[in-house]
Order: sequence, then structure tokens, then C-alpha cells
Amino acid sequence: MGAIGDYPCSSHLSLVQACEDADRQLPEHSRSQTSVIDFYTTSLREIDRLQREFEEAERDLLIKQDGADQVVPHARSAYRKLVDKMQGLFIRHLEQSGWPPAGRLANADVFDKLVAPKLQESGRRVALLLIDALRYELGVELQKQLADEANVELHAAFAQLPSITPVGMASLLPGAGAALRLTRKGDQMVVALGEHPLQQVAQRMDVLRKRYGDRFAEVGLSDFVRERASVPGAAELLVLRSTTIDQHLESTPDIALRLIHESLKSIRVAIHKLRELGFEDAFVVTDHGFYLNTATEAGDVCAKPQGNWLNMHDRMLLGDGAVDGNNFMLPAAQVGVRGDFGQVAGPRAMVSYRAGEWYFHGGASLQEAVVPVIALRLHASERKNAQVPTISLAYKRGTKKITTRLPVVEVGAGAGDLFNRQLAFEVLIEAHDKEGNVVGEAKPGGAVNPATRTLTIRPGESFPVTLRMDLEFEGRFTVKALDPVTLTLYCKLDLETDYTV
Repeated sequence: MGAIGDYPCSSHLSLVQACEDADRQLPEHSRSQTSVIDFYTTSLREIDRLQREFEEAERDLLIKQDGADQVVPHARSAYRKLVDKMQGLFIRHLEQSGWPPAGRLANADVFDKLVAPKLQESGRRVALLLIDALRYELGVELQKQLADEANVELHAAFAQLPSITPVGMASLLPGAGAALRLTRKGDQMVVALGEHPLQQVAQRMDVLRKRYGDRFAEVGLSDFVRERASVPGAAELLVLRSTTIDQHLESTPDIALRLIHESLKSIRVAIHKLRELGFEDAFVVTDHGFYLNTATEAGDVCAKPQGNWLNMHDRMLLGDGAVDGNNFMLPAAQVGVRGDFGQVAGPRAMVSYRAGEWYFHGGASLQEAVVPVIALRLHASERKNAQVPTISLAYKRGTKKITTRLPVVEVGAGAGDLFNRQLAFEVLIEAHDKEGNVVGEAKPGGAVNPATRTLTIRPGESFPVTLRMDLEFEGRFTVKALDPVTLTLYCKLDLETDYTV
């Protein structure tokens, strides 16, 4: 198994071993919908993380070495077999118990139960981060990364079905738990809050604007992080929106996995900025999760049942039809769908209504419908008075020209003073072009954390870090070191590129 390199090999072994362990434990947690969900949120979600990291490692290999043609299918098969068992249990309990789970936090109640009470206090500043396709395991990773920035609580919530963006984002508005409806207009499904359609972002934001007036403001997460938009001083409810994860997975799945950490980094930087702007609370929420269907096989598709159906993202049907063995079919009200549709149907297996889908959501599964809600109580930085060491970057003893796509940069931290030598600082290394676009990033492995792309460094330490440059980039760039937990550090190393694209 070692033939394809240590990092991919270790990720393969970790995934296969975790799948085997979970398979042995699964029968102990299969008696009820609650037990299956709790097993997922405490243990099984780690399998999703390991699969995502394995797929990212596999795509990072520039040259497929001997043995990869056996190792990759082996890992994918192990994950798929476990997911198929999980899905069978999930659908069985869905048919018995419905959705969302009784007595648990529905996504459609998150605003009214968690966000609105904070806004009852005049002058209290609250941020709501709407992050498209933030799967539960990503929420767990983000919670860990934010632990030094704020008091963090992670809640498992349950997405409104069908688990697609127009429905999921509308479900996060005030009053959605009681008033969200799915109506039919010809061959289209329309999301509405009461009688008001909410198909577009502007319509959803207008709901908050009408309710909170001048106390409300909204901006794109990327614009906020890059300081391209200002926040009014009177804003007490600030919505930050991001569709980056979903857009990349939909359009460019081959590179999307290694860009996910960029979205998590942006959230971290945003939380740091929110705290500096005087916000006291922040909530990171999402519309739906997703499933990475990398173990696709010929015929890996579900046939639709007979009937009059509207197809939701090739994973769920709304309408009326006849029962068959390949699909579950339930009264719409039993799965929390109110409006013009009598029934909801979907594949029993973890497949789509269209062949070859690598990334999908919209349906009913643990990966798609169990979502994170991260509640943060922002506080002043405990490191504000700490002396941050000087971060230095060097390349080949002063060489100014790159002749490889994988240059190795030496990252060092100054010795610091006596009181700060035991402090650890988290540093992100990126290559930026003159417009500020990211054109290279730290390659996972060694001192670089594969989940965050950061390295932890203490005063007096130094590490070699390999940068992976974009194939399309030519020209000059600088390397930026960023510590979103304490403050921003900028260390520049001007280099010219001279490699074949």
C-alpha cells in the first residue's frame, strides 16, 4: 500500500479502518431514528471527513504511482458499503418516524429559537453567517478551529426537505417553522413564506429588512473578509452570505475539495473581524449538506416511480405517484413539507435519478439533511497583549525565481521574549498575485495541517513548507502569512515565476 506515498497511503488506511470499525458498531446504534442520528453526529461523521480528505489527497497526486489503481477503489468501496448500510437504516426510520425528528432542533426553527432572542436586547450586535453546503463534519472542523476565537457551541439541526438551496435558505428566516410553504406553478416549485415568494436572495433578505429596518445589513462573506464592503454602525443584525462550497462542488468538483478550507478560513477571519467590530454573538448556519459519490458504477442510478412529479435536484420528487421498490414514498406532511404537494419520494439507496453524479444533495440522507448550527459568544482576545514573533519567509537563500510548480519556502518565527516562548501561533501561507488572488497554497503534510492548511509555530522554530502553485498562474506574487486567530501578519517574499504552464 505504500507505493502511492505516505500521505495518500495513510489517508487510505485511516478511511478503511474507520469504515470497518463503524460497520461493527452500527448494529448497536440502529434501533431508532434518534440512535442512528446520534451515532452519526458523534462518530459516523468522522467517516465523511476521512473520505473527503482521502479524495483530496488522491487528487493532489501529480503522478499516479504503482498501486494507486488498487488502493483508490479499495478505499472508495469500503466507504460506499458503509454508507449504503447507513442509508438503509436512515430510510427505514424516516418511513417510521418522519422528518424532522421530533423534539430536536429543526433548521426551520433556528432563527426564532436561537437568533431572534439575542436581538430583543437593543444595541446587541448579532451576525448570521449563511454558508451554503456546510456539511456537518465541516461544522465540527470549524468548531475546533474557532475554539480560541470565541465560546463555541455546536448543535445538530435538521434540514428542511427537499435539501436544496432555495428551500434551505428560506427555512432559516423568521417564522419559517410555521409559515414556509412549497407551492406549484406549472412545472416549477416555488418557495414561499406565507404568501410571499422567496426564490431569490433579494427576496429572502427583504424579509429580514422589513422586520429589522435600519438594524439590518447584509453583505457577501468574501467582500466582508477582503474589506470590499463596510458595515453600518447601526447594524445590529448582520448577514454574511457565502455560496463558495456549493458552487465549486457543482461546477469544478476536481478542484473543489482543496478549496473547502478556503471557505473555512474565510469564516474564521470573518469571526475575528466581527469581534473587533463589537459584535457579541455570531451564528454559522447552512441550508443543506452533501454526499460525495466517488464510487460510481455502471447503472448506479434510480428509476423514477410512475406519477406526476417535480424533480428536485435529481434526489427528491414532489407530487403524487405509485409506490415501487426502489423509492420511498411518504405523505408530504410526514416529512415537514407544507403546500401544494401530496407526496414526497426519493431513492432508497444513496444514488441519484441521473447517472454519473459525483456531488449531490436535495434528498434525504444523514449527509444531506443533518446540518451544523454553530453558536459563538464573541470575547476579547486572550492574546491581545502577547508579543507576536516576527515571521520570516525565505526561498533558496534569496533566490528570486521559481522554476518549479512546487517551491519550498522556509518559514521561521523569531525567538520572542521570555514570557512568550511557549505560545503557539497559527500561520497560513499563501501565494497571492498583484490583484490579491490566491495563486498558490501550502501543500498538506509535514507541519501543514491538512484540514486547515495552517502550521502551528512557536518562537524560535522554523519549518520547510511546500507551496503548490496554480497551473494557470504566471507573473509575480507575494507570500502572505495570516493568523486569523490573533491578528493579521504580513510577510512578503517577492518572487518571479519561470515555469512551464
